[in-house]
Amino acid sequence: MSDLISIILTTYNRPDALDAALRALAHQSDLNFEIMVADDGSGPETARVIKDWASRLPVPVKHVWQEHRGFRGAEIRNRGIGASSGGYCIFLDGDCLARADFIATHRRLREGGWFVAGNRILLSRKLTEDVLAGAVAAETWEFSRLVRERLRGRVNRLLPAVSLPLGRLRKLHRNDWENAKTCNLAILRRDLDRVDGFDASYRGWGREDSDLVVRLLHAGVQRKDGRFATGVLHLWHPEADRTRLPDNELRLKEVLAGNRVRAIEGLSSLCEDVKTSARANASD
Repeated sequence: MSDLISIILTTYNRPDALDAALRALAHQSDLNFEIMVADDGSGPETARVIKDWASRLPVPVKHVWQEHRGFRGAEIRNRGIGASSGGYCIFLDGDCLARADFIATHRRLREGGWFVAGNRILLSRKLTEDVLAGAVAAETWEFSRLVRERLRGRVNRLLPAVSLPLGRLRKLHRNDWENAKTCNLAILRRDLDRVDGFDASYRGWGREDSDLVVRLLHAGVQRKDGRFATGVLHLWHPEADRTRLPDNELRLKEVLAGNRVRAIEGLSSLCEDVKTSARANASD
């Protein structure tokens, strides 16, 4: 198993949030990782942010881009996976701030036959504006500061920032697919290959992450709880367009009712395209 960890960081036209997310990753205590910015069709400002951080970060950074044709989170994550080199993939949204021990903690929790589902603290709109204005680096805050922000109503909860040595309790919900989200989810690359990654037949916002988790469970890969260890800070954003959510809910129900393991439109359908794109990026 490769010791390199691949961060698959998704983004779409939020260069200020991406800048903050990359800043947080620049200060990790464990630097044996790479960043794949999985870009669902952003404009040139996002590319400039990535290029700037790539020149300053102490770890490799790749920009994986696809043309924007509506929300295609599953497909762009697959492209990020396909261009990555690590044996362990951690999925993170481009508006999430990881604390300094995020990579190190996920590495410690890594275990064959298990994926790790973390959680998040949601920041208010005003606090998000302060973060994006550069006034605060919230990922560096001590717990006491988070308590003050909670009392002011600027964060929604505190427990994801608490660290507890849960031991075997982390495996208590081993077959639970709910509330495992790609804003904080870690999976061995060999397990992603086994289920053929995300299912790109999910288009529009919603349920592509649940579909992946359900198929991992079908494949015998169980859930390990990353709560009280890996919590991230999630910046405020407007609610996504949920027009396609009913269709995606129906797809998920079909997967839950069966035992299918592999994606309908998975990693293998993008394999050659991703390899070609990676070669082109390497020659730039």
